[in-house]
Amino acid sequence: MLAPLMAAVVLHEYAHGRVAYFFGDPTAKSLGRLTLNPLPHIDMYGSIIVPLMMFLMPGGFIFGWAKPVPIDTSKLHNPKRDMAFVAIAGPLMNLFLAIVSGLLLALFLYIDPTLAENWPPQAGVELRGDLLGMALVPLFAMALFSMLINIALFAFNLIPIPPLDGSRILVSILPPKPAMALVRLERHGMLVVIGLIMLNSQFPILSMYIGAIRDFFFDVFLSNI
Repeated sequence: MLAPLMAAVVLHEYAHGRVAYFFGDPTAKSLGRLTLNPLPHIDMYGSIIVPLMMFLMPGGFIFGWAKPVPIDTSKLHNPKRDMAFVAIAGPLMNLFLAIVSGLLLALFLYIDPTLAENWPPQAGVELRGDLLGMALVPLFAMALFSMLINIALFAFNLIPIPPLDGSRILVSILPPKPAMALVRLERHGMLVVIGLIMLNSQFPILSMYIGAIRDFFFDVFLSNI
């Protein structure tokens, strides 16, 4: 789970920095953040503590985030317009990774249609001991988790609540007054996001939203399972 998670969050932030650099902002590059090396992107809480705590919780699911790439909007060629491209670059990278992961899953299942019976591990099903199985089952598991985590990051980051990417896209589209009102919400935005997550068990709007996108991917890439 850890390798696909790190790839998803690092490439998400790299995409933000790369597009910002394309539009004239060298801040991420000058600070050494325009790199695929995961070390400069690691956030102590989001990349280590939170994933470890979630892994130790029942279910063993890992989730996390990397350090946001610094963006200086004043250095963009057209700050209002270009920031929309910078913001959407991260979710689009996750969408791309989800599609690649789905194609890999389809390829693995084409090579060995029985892989779905071996992951996740099921009672009464013996672990694969053959060479092909020992190679493909871990790769299948990584591709499956990669698709799931990238779908979640793509969908979640498009929610138009600060500081998520969807809000930055919306700010670039809205007229000045509504845009400034949304920017002022950012100081409380993370509390709104946390509240949305906490209320999900009672009002599963978030789960339904992400689940609809996940189901679409499963229908496209894994309809033969």
